[in-house]
Amino acid sequence: MGYSVAIIGRPNVGKSTLFNRLVGRRLALVDDRPGVTRDRREGEGRLRDLTFTVIDTAGLEDSAPESLAGRMLTQTKAAIEHADTILFLIDARAGTVPDDQVFANLVRRSGKPTVLVANKAEGKAAAAGALDGYELGLGEPVTISAEHGEGLADLRDALVAALPPEAVSNDDDEDVNADAERPIRVAIVGRPNSGKSTLVNRLLGEERLLTGPEAGITRDSIAVDLEWQGRAFRLHDTAGMRRRSKVQEKLEKLSVADTLNAVRFAEVVVLLMETGQLFEEQDLRIADLVAREGRALVIAVGKFDLIEKRPGLISNLRDETDHWLPQLKGAPLIGVSGLTGEGLDRLMQAIIDIHGVWNRRVSTSQLNNWFSGMMESHPPPAVSGRRLKLNYITQAKARPPSFVIFCTRADAVPESYKRYLVNGLREAFDLPGVPIRLTLREKENPYAGRAKKR
Repeated sequence: MGYSVAIIGRPNVGKSTLFNRLVGRRLALVDDRPGVTRDRREGEGRLRDLTFTVIDTAGLEDSAPESLAGRMLTQTKAAIEHADTILFLIDARAGTVPDDQVFANLVRRSGKPTVLVANKAEGKAAAAGALDGYELGLGEPVTISAEHGEGLADLRDALVAALPPEAVSNDDDEDVNADAERPIRVAIVGRPNSGKSTLVNRLLGEERLLTGPEAGITRDSIAVDLEWQGRAFRLHDTAGMRRRSKVQEKLEKLSVADTLNAVRFAEVVVLLMETGQLFEEQDLRIADLVAREGRALVIAVGKFDLIEKRPGLISNLRDETDHWLPQLKGAPLIGVSGLTGEGLDRLMQAIIDIHGVWNRRVSTSQLNNWFSGMMESHPPPAVSGRRLKLNYITQAKARPPSFVIFCTRADAVPESYKRYLVNGLREAFDLPGVPIRLTLREKENPYAGRAKKR
């Protein structure tokens, strides 16, 4: 028996983009203008082990029945009636609008299992807007970017909970354990001639990549598959990155651009630094790029077989890491050697561990218990003679862990207090080595705009 999923929402929230993503082809027209889709369109959708019929619908608009928009609404209501499950899309960048509430009531009256999806959530600004979805009473919003393919694993999990058990395909039993089986995407980056290709060859156990004493042998970002202790990895060996002022040739510019794309594609980035030249300016620039892109970081000290092992060496290096990279405090540091294989098991385990941290979610109750304690021990400062009021905190998403605090006068909260909260989050919930996003959002004033009583 087949199962159907209808994608509904107001115009221009990305329904057709998600439809195309689920069917794996550009079947539906996509444009920035609202109202491009008018008829229902069906296709065979797939999300990992889930297979279903997916229905793209026209944007919901509250209009007279005889108008074109009204007739489109009738078509959408028919899709809701015939679907087994509904994906209700909102725009995470815009937040909820009154039309969303109207059509959420329509969905609730249908009685169909519904997954609330906050689309266009790829930017930092979208984190707070996605939280508006709670107001619709349709459960926790699943944040995705249909255009960029982000958040589809979370969408799959939400659909598993909403679809009947028979809708989960048994063709590939290994896919059921999605998080355990999906390859971890790892980019290995660093300055030229730091030993990246040698390290990958050692992990693979073969001379898969060309190596040599000359700097700049690797030009393209080369992806290779690796299995380590039953876990799958997708490793990207990249070209060395020099300072921008030294990059002159067009070919090297293309190689650096390819490396940047590998970092954006990765989930975990291994920054390989050379023994004797640790924490050079370019290393710090690369690490800062990793943090800005929201990726987890593992630092590998290469050619570790050449260094004199003295007591406390690794501990001192980790302290130095925290000093130079406070935005990624606690990032694991592993001494490795591509020549001898030293430290490779520890490196792979560190990648698995930091990937788990990067995906970590904290419950709202735990967060607010911690939040109360933080404000009791160090209350927010007074600004212009008025005490700032921070109401509550919630986690907007993982990958990386991102949190939103609802407060008054968000723009007046000092950066030092934000750092205090970020450091507290990192320590209390064990979030080392990953960037932590913290957004402050003002609660709407229900009395704003009302005329003052005389």
